[in-house]
Amino acid sequence: MSHYSGPLLTRPVFDAMTRALRKSQPCITASFDLGQSQAEAALATDGWSLHGQHFAYPEKIRDRTVYYFDGEDFTPLSRFGQYGLIKLVPTDWGVPTFEIDGIKMLPSARVSPLEDARAKVALVQPAGKVILDTCGGMGYFARCCLEAGVARITSVERNPEVLWLRRHNPWSPDPDSAAAGGRLQLQHGDVTAHITQLADASVDAVLHDPPRFGIAGELYSLDFYRQLARVIRPGGRLFHYTGSPNRLTSGRDVPAEVITRLAQAGFKAERALDGVFGIRR
Repeated sequence: MSHYSGPLLTRPVFDAMTRALRKSQPCITASFDLGQSQAEAALATDGWSLHGQHFAYPEKIRDRTVYYFDGEDFTPLSRFGQYGLIKLVPTDWGVPTFEIDGIKMLPSARVSPLEDARAKVALVQPAGKVILDTCGGMGYFARCCLEAGVARITSVERNPEVLWLRRHNPWSPDPDSAAAGGRLQLQHGDVTAHITQLADASVDAVLHDPPRFGIAGELYSLDFYRQLARVIRPGGRLFHYTGSPNRLTSGRDVPAEVITRLAQAGFKAERALDGVFGIRR
């Protein structure tokens, strides 16, 4: 399915439109794609127009919510599914994060989610390489890899609601776009099953950004790390997001546990950024 190409509204944009309308201004220049570009919208008492399409004003726009036009009205980019409530959340950086049942999945307080992804992707040096992106999410790892000249990247995501958000997020890469150039393959599925179908030493690097240990423990297991070691060529690179869950409450050191298991699987690993960097021995 192709990416959504209609306008997106957030509370600051809607408030600016409301203020302009109250001042009887005939138009407003703002971003209707979460900061990717600026466009001029025509304002009237009975609605507003953008790129030749007319829209009614939404009755209400909530904070921390992105709205898209569903063909009849502007509705929040959120959806209930098997894994809970999935929601796209605007940030001060333009690039949105997303939440699952109120838990933020990407950093956004001190850095743009895209800049955070760019720093992690740089560790695996993607230019000219074949890369496996195990937990695709919003696709920011994939976008950064494409920008850096990756040869091919396969991005696997099991949550259909996340894929739905991704199709509505202008910052998520479109596999069918000219910018992707056929280099991005987006797969809906469970990476623990997908990886068993890959040939030995068939990828140059892996980007592994799993959900927290408590809900995806299998993605932190020795069995899965052995599969990673099998598909990564010797000398290939790995970045594994871990965060530091339970560090303050229980003293548990998840990165240290991951480093130990990765070593058992065949990696030389060390702490890096908010996770672990490894090289296949």
